[in-house]
Amino acid sequence: MHRSGRGTPPNPRLLLVLPTSTYRAADFLEAARRLGAEVVVASEEEQALSGAMGDRSVRIDLCDPAAAADRIVSTVAPLDGVVGVDEQGVIVAAETAARLGISHNPPDAVSITRDKARMRGVLAAAGLQQPAFRVVGLSDDVAAVAADVGFPCVVKPTSLAASRGVIRADSAAEAVAAAERVRAILADADEDQHGLLLVERFVPGAEVAVEGLLRDGRLDVLAIFDKPDPLDGPYFEETIYVTPSRLPEASQDEITRTVHAACTAIGLVEGPVHAEVRIDGDSCVLLEVAARSIGGLCSRALRFGAGISLEEVIIRHALGRDPGDLQRTKAASGVMMIPIPRAGVLRRIEGLDDARTVAGIEGLEITVPSGQRVQVLPEGDRYLGFIFASGVEPAGVESALRAAHEKLSVDIAP
Repeated sequence: MHRSGRGTPPNPRLLLVLPTSTYRAADFLEAARRLGAEVVVASEEEQALSGAMGDRSVRIDLCDPAAAADRIVSTVAPLDGVVGVDEQGVIVAAETAARLGISHNPPDAVSITRDKARMRGVLAAAGLQQPAFRVVGLSDDVAAVAADVGFPCVVKPTSLAASRGVIRADSAAEAVAAAERVRAILADADEDQHGLLLVERFVPGAEVAVEGLLRDGRLDVLAIFDKPDPLDGPYFEETIYVTPSRLPEASQDEITRTVHAACTAIGLVEGPVHAEVRIDGDSCVLLEVAARSIGGLCSRALRFGAGISLEEVIIRHALGRDPGDLQRTKAASGVMMIPIPRAGVLRRIEGLDDARTVAGIEGLEITVPSGQRVQVLPEGDRYLGFIFASGVEPAGVESALRAAHEKLSVDIAP
């Protein structure tokens, strides 16, 4: 057991650092319930939770991880495990675990994954293949830096996630405009608009997402997702994920080695990992590594062993238990993040029942309520919902997702 503190309650106590904006609260709480864990939630707002034994909550400031960890320790310890559910909470989770002596990633390693410029420097020092890059400050000549990196290039914030604020530029003028737009997006997200930006050489080729679990520095790859839609810009909206990958086995082995090497260079040793990689010819180019699991509701496309969820795998590991059989249970599965076609106010989405009847479709969930304002990338930070499918082969899963999406009619008022 990982418990730190006094007393030994009959059920393990699990802390979920759960940003209020996350989609994933219900799935993690259900996984904890199945495992008989008592849940404590740390978030920006007090949570009124039900359905898990002995639930408690503590309000924290996610922007001040050290103070948040101190408050958690003084308020809700002892704990047996800590999980940072989404990108915003991973540093708080690491700081809390470090204070309690609970097995987790070092806080500094997690901090590296939250700062793309710092991560680029660490990976460069380790000699890993990644895009050519430069870091630019507010007073730097973006046009000159972009020309030095080479066109096409990508301008992006050092923070944010889910492709928000990531813009391709094919000329010096476009790079300057992109930098201005990224800074406006940062301001809208309450991030530092005057801080550093990244300018990276655009890497062509197929892109994949890697879902993994680190155990004492060893990486178990849980899934490699193909992204069959081209991600060439100018914005990088992800839509379809399908696993298993259709890349050659040699390419998949190289992807695994690359992600493992990146985790080692950064200092990640425990817990979930989500990475993005591009295959450019014979080259495996690392785009990003995050110390968390896949975002949104995409994890519902995965089941392991006797049908356990990714959330249950993560919680078992966090509590010091054997995560069990990590082999996926289905021949092929996938998810489509339903894109927002244009900005405005969502009126309605029609055709849901027809989409659900498409062969191979296992679920469809809309996550944006009618009447809510929606925004497209690069300013936007969410999708309309998620479609899930399974089948014998990846190609059939992809076809089912596309067919279901074609049944939908999205009405957005200007």
